[in-house]
Amino acid sequence: HVQLVESGGGSVQAGGSLRLSCAASGYGAGYRALSMGWFRQAPGKERESVAAIEVAETPSYADSVKGRFSISRDNNVNTLYLQMNGLKPEDTGVYSCAAGGSVAPNGRLRNVYDRGQGTQVTVS
Repeated sequence: HVQLVESGGGSVQAGGSLRLSCAASGYGAGYRALSMGWFRQAPGKERESVAAIEVAETPSYADSVKGRFSISRDNNVNTLYLQMNGLKPEDTGVYSCAAGGSVAPNGRLRNVYDRGQGTQVTVS
C-alpha cells in the first residue's frame, strides 16, 4: 500500500518561508525511480503544478515560483521537499505532492498515479 503524506504547512506573513515535506511509504527502493512533483490549489481555482523533479534530480518550476521555491528529494529516506521563500499571498493554497512518470517544463508532472492529501499554506 503506497502512501504520500505531506507536512510543514502553516500560516506565514508575506515574505516569509516554509519548508514542505512529503514522506513516501510503500514504494521501497522503487521510490528513487519515480518522478515527483508538487501541486497547489487555491480556493475556487483549479489545481496547478508548482515544481517537479526527475530521477536524475533535475528540477522544473512553474514561472510563478522560479527563484523563490526549491524542490529537492532525499532518496535515502524516501522524502520530497519544497523550500518556499519570499512567499506571497497568491501562494496560498493546499499543497500536495504526487508521484508520476516524467517531468515536463514549467514544473509539470506527467502521468500522475499517486497523490497525497495535501497541507494548507496560508500567506497574509
